Amino acid sequence: MKRKAIRGSMRAVVVASAAVLTVGVVGAGVNAEPAAVPTEQQLADVIDEGLSEPSATPIVDSGSGSGSACDSGSGAGSGNGSGDCYGGSGSSSGLRGGHATDTVGFGPPATAFLAAFGHGLLNPDVAPPGSNDWTCKPTAEHPEPVVLLHGTWENAYDNFAYVSQPIHDAGHCVFTFNYGKSGLIQGGGLGPVLPGRNGTGYMEDSAKQIDVFVDRVLQATGAEKVNIVAHSQGGTVARQYLRFEGGADKVDQLMTFGATHHGTTLIGIGALGRAINNLGIDVLGLVEIFVGHAGIQQTVGSNFINNLNAGGDTEPGVEYTVVGSRYDEITTPYDSTFLQAGPGATVRNITLQDGCEQDLSDHLTLMYSPRALSIILNTLDPSQPLVCTSNPWLIGGGGSL
Repeated sequence: MKRKAIRGSMRAVVVASAAVLTVGVVGAGVNAEPAAVPTEQQLADVIDEGLSEPSATPIVDSGSGSGSACDSGSGAGSGNGSGDCYGGSGSSSGLRGGHATDTVGFGPPATAFLAAFGHGLLNPDVAPPGSNDWTCKPTAEHPEPVVLLHGTWENAYDNFAYVSQPIHDAGHCVFTFNYGKSGLIQGGGLGPVLPGRNGTGYMEDSAKQIDVFVDRVLQATGAEKVNIVAHSQGGTVARQYLRFEGGADKVDQLMTFGATHHGTTLIGIGALGRAINNLGIDVLGLVEIFVGHAGIQQTVGSNFINNLNAGGDTEPGVEYTVVGSRYDEITTPYDSTFLQAGPGATVRNITLQDGCEQDLSDHLTLMYSPRALSIILNTLDPSQPLVCTSNPWLIGGGGSL
């Protein structure tokens, strides 16, 4: 009876949510009663409740990767900036694959995401300025190197062209790479059709690639631990690395911005797709062909998200700084990014607009926000002040390209 009731509730929410989406697209003039419409959070709660039933497990979801994270012939352990890392085999929509690559050359500083994105399309493999000096040695004042992890459909340059140089200039060794490179035939979706669109492969494989890269950084610098700054999927896959790849022993601080830590409803669309899938209609399998493995893994209620959070949000000994924006249109609800501290861990959850309402950063411009940069620098060195300036939605860079 309970299973039938849950399924009945889910069907009701699906119908109601479909109506909401329809009204939102074509019915601006229709008089509807808002109070009768389920919220995104209510939809997510129903999905979570349904997933507690064995029969409600999503039909389409990705497994974990087996096989090595790095080709033994790539020289990836040398710390010299060369190497090519790979995942396992087998997939629900395309061949299992994916790898990581190092950057080649450097791009210019950028203050706006749109400008960095354009440069990244033409130069998909360049590093952001101030990063990947493999001769850099940490100081006693700043003993941990900083590793930057990009998000889905992004690359090391267009994600960090604004923050990388200032972190370096503050006295930190900074390193980054491109992970989760998975083409259309490997199930990475349509994003990789454009140059420099990474972070599309299975996140379990990407976590293994991060493990290899962090070990290289530690070997090259002689440091005992690193600090990680991550955007979007980068924060979520970093937690996979901490929990399942031994990363908790190698990371001092994890800073995430707009991370999909508890999955995203994607303004209701992702949650609706998950709910339909749980009813037995394989809609996400079709969507996965277009958005890639990592995109589906980040929807609310996925096996990946459930498995990642089953043992709590944090790892002992790691300090977490988690930043969300009220204007985030990708990680929704935006406060689903926040974490709850478990034993031996500390968590600082920050809403970007608290104390700085003029910062309108959305998902992509979070890493182009002067306030976000100041949060990074303050976390690394508490003597650094927080700043507050305007940062326009979508454009970023103070409204200038």
